[in-house]
Amino acid sequence: QVQLVESGGGLVQPGGSLRLSCVASGSIFSINSMNWYRQAPGKEREWVATITKGGSTNYADSLKGRFRISRENAKNTTYLQMDNLKPEDTAVYYCNIVARQRVADPLYDYWGQGTQVTVSS
Repeated sequence: QVQLVESGGGLVQPGGSLRLSCVASGSIFSINSMNWYRQAPGKEREWVATITKGGSTNYADSLKGRFRISRENAKNTTYLQMDNLKPEDTAVYYCNIVARQRVADPLYDYWGQGTQVTVSS
């Protein structure tokens, strides 16, 4: 069993910053990519950022320069630093990992329960 727990969400004023964390635990052999998604009210879930096992990063075009993803492999943890937040960043943010539980297993997607980020004055 693999569990992902996100934290760090909350209410922040426009222009403010938040740092989300996601810790993966349980029976994990290896984690390939670690990813963040978000879902705003009434909208579909959208991809935010990805970081590979080797540390390569990729971002949704609209978020480049404001969001930064990082990871600590030894802690099975990923972070999303969000700066200069805007009201349109309001959403539930989900952590996702692509991982295998045993050496011969295929890769699977695992999801956290989400953390609410609200940007409002």
